[in-house]
Amino acid sequence: MTAPTTIPLPAEAGVEAARTSYERQGVRYALASFVDLHGVCKAKAVPIDHLPTMLAGSELFTGAALDGVPQDVSDDEVAAMPDLGSATVLPWRADTVWMASNLQLHGQPFPACSRTILCRVRDQAARMGLRFNLGVETEFFVLRRQADGSLVPASGQDTLEKPCYDLRGLLDNLHWLDELVQAMNGLGWGVYSFDHEDGNGQFEIDFNYADALVMADRVTFFRLMAREVTRRHGLIASFMPKPFADRTGSGAHLNMSLADLGSGTNLFTPEDGRGGWVSNLGRQFIAGVLRHAPAICAVIAPTVNSYKRLVVQGSMSGFTWAPVFSCYGNNNRTNMLRIPGAGSRVECRAADSSCNPYLAAAMLLAAGLEGIREQLDPGEPNLVNAYRLSPRERTERGLTTLPRNLGEAIEAFAADPLSRQVFGDAMADAFISFKREEWASYHSAISAWERERYLELF
Repeated sequence: MTAPTTIPLPAEAGVEAARTSYERQGVRYALASFVDLHGVCKAKAVPIDHLPTMLAGSELFTGAALDGVPQDVSDDEVAAMPDLGSATVLPWRADTVWMASNLQLHGQPFPACSRTILCRVRDQAARMGLRFNLGVETEFFVLRRQADGSLVPASGQDTLEKPCYDLRGLLDNLHWLDELVQAMNGLGWGVYSFDHEDGNGQFEIDFNYADALVMADRVTFFRLMAREVTRRHGLIASFMPKPFADRTGSGAHLNMSLADLGSGTNLFTPEDGRGGWVSNLGRQFIAGVLRHAPAICAVIAPTVNSYKRLVVQGSMSGFTWAPVFSCYGNNNRTNMLRIPGAGSRVECRAADSSCNPYLAAAMLLAAGLEGIREQLDPGEPNLVNAYRLSPRERTERGLTTLPRNLGEAIEAFAADPLSRQVFGDAMADAFISFKREEWASYHSAISAWERERYLELF
């Protein structure tokens, strides 16, 4: 694997300057990449001498061929407009550069583009003098397929009943972890920790926060890169939220803060300097997110499988560590919104590794901005283990239950006006339609559990 590189060439440096720089470094191909409904990369490749026309939007895509690009087969194609500032040379292929793109139609922004949706909400924040900073804790499983087709942890030594922070399991996977971490640091992402998580074969890599759009680009690229690095070691990286019933699921905890657009000052830092909490503006942001939590869940936990993670029990360690109730509080992992001990940021724990990071960030930011505009109050924080509260105690504390399945979540999304404000009509309709069909398809499928339970019962 070659030394990874991010080419820091802003658009004003000139397209020809970018092309010349890439050619000198041996780059032969450029990728105009965007994401579908799921946040999965799609792209066209062009020879590097075609870079100027690619950056002008020459690469066209048939939207009807992709999930969540709401077009008919008779519609004109959408064009990918690459963001030169996102250009990243592939660590595993030094002859190819990847660029995140926004979609356009007839020379205008395509309203149903995931990246454009985040850009629109980001612009709303900018008009309020705010910048949305985001950090994402990437959790995922790395597995090995056996001769019989079954999946097991990558390491044969990864067998502990409670493997969280297992050093032996970590060291036995360090060959591919080192390759991935070195690639991330080579790209300037600033990895500051990684560990073995609570499930056998599960890992987390944490890296520096960034502007929300930059972070969404990086998470999109990370999933692509993690799969490629592990594949080269004969392994499978999975971002499925809950691949095993008896193991902890993979979250993608979103650590959020707002900064002053001019000075960069963190505006969630509490006014009295007290750690463990956030400022009044941060509390208003929290209140906006809690107001729209059911609809937000459809976007940050967007699959049938997501809701098998959002349960109280379901791991070898007992509790799943995943939120079940719409509430906030201090350094308490049973809350949907947690304020870590140092304060100055808010962690959304309901998000999982299958979410489209552009859409997830857009919904959370839009809800938080509404809370600020309307000066909402989130009420009293929850400081106790929400898992252990009785129904009466939860009611007294004002804790409401998050959607229990994708069906509930998508209907909450469809009923919430914020969804259309953020997504726009075309993307909202496409998202609702696709997810309703996914939920219906799940219910029409016959599982191994059903055959084992009912086939010879009667």
